[in-house]
Amino acid sequence: MRAIALLSLLGIALALPSPKISTVKKPGHYRRPHRRDVVTNEVDTRASSPTTSAPKDNIWSFLSNDEAASVIAFLHNQTTLNLTAVDNAGDWDNTITVVDLLPPNKTEALSYMDGNGIKPERWAIASLLCGATEEPYAQDLIVGPLPVSEDTIYYPYTYGTHAPDAKIRVYDMDDNSEFLSDIAMSMKDIISDILDATIETADDLADTFDIWGIDPLWHQPDENGNDQVIYWAGFWRYPDSIQMENSTINFDGETLLPQGLYIQTNVTGRDKSQWGLIGILYGDEYYTSVGEFRAAWQNPDFKKFTPNYSGDWIGTDQAGNVMPLETEAPPMNVQPGGQRFKVDEENKYIEWMDFSFYLTFTRDTGMRLYDVKFKGERIIYELGLQEAIAHYAGNDPVQSGTAYLDTYYGFGPYAFSQVPGFDMPLYAYCMNTSFHASELSTSHRCGISIFEADQNYPIQRHSNMNYVSATKNIALTLRSISTVGNYDYNFDYNFYLDGTIETVVRASGYIQSAFYANNTEYGYQIHDSLSGSMHDHVLNFKVDFDIAGVENTLVKHIVEPKEIKYKWNNLTRSTMHLVRKEITNEDEGKMNWSHNGQEQVVIVNKDAPNKYGEPKGYKIMPSRGGSGMHLTITNSSNLFNSQGFATHHYYVLKRKDSELRASNAWNDYDTEHPMVDFSKYFDGEDIEQEDIVMYFNLGMHHVPHTGDLPNTVFSTAQSGMMILPHNYLLSDPSRQATQQIRIDYNNNSTTDVYSWDSQMAAGKLDFSQITWDPYTYDGDVSVRKFPYDREPNLHPSVFGFC
Repeated sequence: MRAIALLSLLGIALALPSPKISTVKKPGHYRRPHRRDVVTNEVDTRASSPTTSAPKDNIWSFLSNDEAASVIAFLHNQTTLNLTAVDNAGDWDNTITVVDLLPPNKTEALSYMDGNGIKPERWAIASLLCGATEEPYAQDLIVGPLPVSEDTIYYPYTYGTHAPDAKIRVYDMDDNSEFLSDIAMSMKDIISDILDATIETADDLADTFDIWGIDPLWHQPDENGNDQVIYWAGFWRYPDSIQMENSTINFDGETLLPQGLYIQTNVTGRDKSQWGLIGILYGDEYYTSVGEFRAAWQNPDFKKFTPNYSGDWIGTDQAGNVMPLETEAPPMNVQPGGQRFKVDEENKYIEWMDFSFYLTFTRDTGMRLYDVKFKGERIIYELGLQEAIAHYAGNDPVQSGTAYLDTYYGFGPYAFSQVPGFDMPLYAYCMNTSFHASELSTSHRCGISIFEADQNYPIQRHSNMNYVSATKNIALTLRSISTVGNYDYNFDYNFYLDGTIETVVRASGYIQSAFYANNTEYGYQIHDSLSGSMHDHVLNFKVDFDIAGVENTLVKHIVEPKEIKYKWNNLTRSTMHLVRKEITNEDEGKMNWSHNGQEQVVIVNKDAPNKYGEPKGYKIMPSRGGSGMHLTITNSSNLFNSQGFATHHYYVLKRKDSELRASNAWNDYDTEHPMVDFSKYFDGEDIEQEDIVMYFNLGMHHVPHTGDLPNTVFSTAQSGMMILPHNYLLSDPSRQATQQIRIDYNNNSTTDVYSWDSQMAAGKLDFSQITWDPYTYDGDVSVRKFPYDREPNLHPSVFGFC
């Protein structure tokens, strides 16, 4: 079966959630590129990054393989947990799904990082999936201190969740594939006719259609008022195989092939004999049984709709007429002087110009930054993704009932190695990333890329009749790309010379589409039988500011119109002025960006003014695309109490170690009774000159059109947020850069040129040093942790030159 094959391909076992689409991506053949011969070897473009030593150990670093293995072994030794090794587990067993680091308390972390405090103990969060009960549940446990010793204990993570004993009910513990197949086979003649297929056996069905649907599950009362668990599933056609030179490939376009047939099922409880079919939907007509559906089908007036078929149109290979000169080698970035940032690989610590920071990586949310400093002073304690929602709408129950919470599937497992020259420059520095799930430790060889690049516009420029001056706009980028099901999310953190940090998210990949019939209110018809299914993307980020210390205040500087009469003029003038408004209580902490962009949102330390009396601060503002958005549906019938972070553009709260995340990966199991309910964080506390934290949303309102076929493109589906100095320094710090020029001229003649001893690229370029053999591409390495097998070390490198 395709679903099992996919899990095997990813090295992820039964207990780890995987995207509901069960296609298999077979590796396609990559034709070796033709390159022109270039002779010379005088410029070393692949120089490794200069090294540095982190001032302190990375106390946020993800668990090592040994740590993860020891935690897993420790929990298996706790007989009361009744754990089964994942490789041997079934639906009725208890297993360990994820092991990750529990970040240290901030007060302990700062005591260590800023002074002579002791290094914080390391503790782990272990997530269990407990199926050995009539009411299965997931539970988060705290395990520590590490390394495991006789002092190591475990207990429920109650202080970091809102669920009793840090447990959440699981209503889809048992596999439903055979159940859905049996329903389909009971009407195989109807399916063969209306979906234009030949279905004689269950294998025929499994080879032709994938049956999956809503996420999360629905709960609704039955006629006696008892809770009933509802699962709507749709039929999706598998893409056809395409023969290549040395292999076949199945383009991953299943989500473009909905068939317009849906089944409603009751999957309440663990006794599958009590599960049953509730209804069938086809052509916007609802039938309460297979018999009723069959009778309608046999009626001469029954209307059939054309299903969606596979074809070349879902492939992403080159198609159409080649554009003039497009086959010539395009422009490319080079790094003539080697890398200009320093790396402590062991501690995942980076220094670039006046910035420094630590990196970590988690199974749930992927890349995260800690202890971000500018000019030696901390400005951000923590910056990282919290949750990602994709909320759909449509006239069919699958689209209407789908609202993905993507940390359930995890961004870490699907952050595969990046493609040199495409995902990142060929000279990028690569960091390995690791996560521990389903008793496997998996490493991606280039999960994070780090590189400098010219932004192709100056950061500063001015000219007049006598001179022109300009400064190169060089930025450092940290990039991670995760393919969660059908969507590819590109995450960037960009650092600029003026002290600005930008968070950018882009989306590409295949849309999840809808059947075209009666769906005009929810999207455009974009192919023969296809509608683009409208949906909202909301990605929530946390930024814990520490501006000149931990005591900060959020202030709005509002540009307002005003009618005013000045002393120097007897007439009233219409003008504008600046109004300062402090947000002093959490009750005011849910906010939207202002109309016409008239509010500047600044985090300041009122007790740390600059020499002119203005509080030092950092401003936060949308920068591109769908920045600063929230869900259109603020009372979702799918997400209930799990969407509290997505009802406004941004939030400010008092920071607490018990409120680490805006969401929890297991909220998807029961969105009405989530592990973490973000709205409960707002309890009226004072936030004036306190340690405060902001949460902001990026994303887009996506109504797919024909340009989203076969894939949505990054250039249009992107969103960003800028964090920039505001009265923080006394002038623009990019003036320190030597990569600038001033040309003085007079009477059309240049008189002087100033370049401040900055080096320019010189010599000849050896293209053999900046090319890459795609046959060396490698995905990931997985190592079993119970029982524990050690793995060979993975070393960082400039990709392709290990």
